Amino acid sequence: MRKLIHFSCFFFIICLVFGCATSQTPVEKYLSMSCTIKDDEEGSLNPYVLHVIKGYPTDGSYPYRWEKNEYDIYNGVTEDLVYQGRVVAKGHPNKTLCSNCCGLTFEIFFRSMRLRNIRKGLDPSDFNSMMWDDLFNMMLIWFIVGKGDSPREAIDYYGLGTKIMDWEQAKPGDFMDISRNNGSGHSVIFIEWVRDAKGGITGLKYFSSNSRGVGYATEYFSDSGGKVMREHIHIGRVGRIEDYRAFDRTTIPNRNT
Repeated sequence: MRKLIHFSCFFFIICLVFGCATSQTPVEKYLSMSCTIKDDEEGSLNPYVLHVIKGYPTDGSYPYRWEKNEYDIYNGVTEDLVYQGRVVAKGHPNKTLCSNCCGLTFEIFFRSMRLRNIRKGLDPSDFNSMMWDDLFNMMLIWFIVGKGDSPREAIDYYGLGTKIMDWEQAKPGDFMDISRNNGSGHSVIFIEWVRDAKGGITGLKYFSSNSRGVGYATEYFSDSGGKVMREHIHIGRVGRIEDYRAFDRTTIPNRNT
């Protein structure tokens, strides 16, 4: 009996010091599993994005939260994101794994970049030689803090990929933001176009943090019975690591101010 108690105490101490598997979130557990991720033909980040997406439960256990005046304590991500030893985005202190749309798509981008680096034998905290300040500024552009901002522009500014202008070239795992005719907007990960009988694009299916929590949703364009405006669609794709471009910080909008 005494040995059992000693072992229990020892196990408790180990948990405190090193952390136990049971303390992992569902996404962390999923991403810690060994599996094969096959690169696509162009070597884009998309296969890793789609892999990360699969780790998020869509049963409401990852709820949506957006409140004014919470930026100092919460950046819309489900948990703290650490880059180069510092927190670049803060999860809510209530520990409910809540998120908002911009925060979740940025978190999936962040997790996907780290995962690909690890699988390629690279430093998980090296995104195209970006320093912490670069990634923080990129996050603000991703969150559309200033005029003309979007995830697409953030990807392009920091030399990580390309803008997708031809909708027929969009593919699952692309990052996208949309605007609606009611004045609202949404940051999403593109899954597929919805088409009519003639093949015309009438809407889109995406993954994001929605009003009912993390999951998939479908919306239609304003000329097809929905609210999404065709003229306000921005699509960006993170490309092959070898195709990253050098970036000039002096030419990128500084949203830290």
